[in-house]
Amino acid sequence: MFTPIPAKLRRYGPLPEFALLAALAFSPKAFAQTPEAPALWEVGALGVGLRQQAYPGSSQEIGRAFVLPYFIYRGQYWRADEGNIGLRAVKTDSLELDVGFAGAFGSNSNEVDARNGMPDLGTLFEFGPKLKWYLGDVTRKDGWRAELALRGVFDLSDKLRDKGVSLEPELIYVGRPQSGWRYGASMGLVFGDQRLTDTFYGVAPVYATATRPAYSAQPGLIMTRLSLNLSRAITPDISVFGFARWATLEGAANGSSPLVRQNHATALGVGLAYTLAKSTERAAR
Repeated sequence: MFTPIPAKLRRYGPLPEFALLAALAFSPKAFAQTPEAPALWEVGALGVGLRQQAYPGSSQEIGRAFVLPYFIYRGQYWRADEGNIGLRAVKTDSLELDVGFAGAFGSNSNEVDARNGMPDLGTLFEFGPKLKWYLGDVTRKDGWRAELALRGVFDLSDKLRDKGVSLEPELIYVGRPQSGWRYGASMGLVFGDQRLTDTFYGVAPVYATATRPAYSAQPGLIMTRLSLNLSRAITPDISVFGFARWATLEGAANGSSPLVRQNHATALGVGLAYTLAKSTERAAR
């Protein structure tokens, strides 16, 4: 649900899953085409530059550039890879069930006009299962898959206060042409219960102003997202990648919130990853 990255760069923004969990569980080389199984573990550094909306519905855009470490572990059961950390509980030729967690740093509400004077969005932690269903020829490394993630959300900045539940269905296509580039496209929906949507779009009476009336958020659709990404391994230790995402709040449950200032947003970013060390032992396919 979240893009785990520093202040204001969070998964509810239109950024793909490239960054705090990226620091823990992402390598763009996971997208590169390799003739053999990847290393069991890797550590390295990830640099990203991007521009995006402050949050879905915000009329403000922000630009950021940052460098983070990342760690990958590709065990048979325990995994820290491609934006997720946790237990791979079930694995068949076409189905995979992970139980894991992700997270996102919070943001200072006083830096966003629409939320000025309201409580900050805390550091969020989510935990729960994700089901992956590989469609078509399961012996290929590219093609279609469907994912469904159901996770509870908690605020690490507020003694693990329960912030609600998210549900994210997504359809993904991955292509690996012989040129060495890897590309991907996805379409997904993000739903939340009342506690979660109120975290982002609710306005308590004490924070109401002449231009920001009190508002109680409704459960339901938060946003619809379309994403594209492209990556390539330049050397065994260096990879480059780029991404674009379009998100819309059309049809969302809380489009009438005073915190929603516009319904559409785009995000663009580029990055580079460098592997500092990796194991000689290979991960099991």
